Amino acid sequence: MEPLRLILLFLHLIGFALLLGGGIAQYVTGKLRINPAILWGAVVQVVTGLGLAAPLRGGGDHEPPSAKLAVKLVIALMIFAMAFFSRKREEVNQGHFLALIGLTLVNAAVAVFWR
Repeated sequence: MEPLRLILLFLHLIGFALLLGGGIAQYVTGKLRINPAILWGAVVQVVTGLGLAAPLRGGGDHEPPSAKLAVKLVIALMIFAMAFFSRKREEVNQGHFLALIGLTLVNAAVAVFWR
C-alpha cells in the first residue's frame, strides 16, 4: 500500500507543479487564459487528492484531520471549477486568474502547515 501512496503523492505534486507553473507562465506572458497545464493540473490535484485521502479513513496515528481533508477538497474543487468553466475564454479577468493562483498556494499552505 505504501508504494501506491508514494506514487499518488508524486502525481499530486506534479499536478501542483502544472497548476502553479502553468499559471505563472500565463501571467508572465501577459495574456491571462486557462492553458492546458492549468486545467490538467487541477484535474490531477482533485483525482490524486481523493486517492490519497481515501485509504486513510481506516484510522491510525498518521491520519490527517477530517476538517483538513474537507478544506483541501473544497479549495481543490473551487480551483477545478474556476479553471474548467473559464477554459474556453480567450482571456480571463485578472482577479479571477490571481484568485486561481492564490487558491493554489493556499491549498499547498493548508497541506504543509495544518497539523
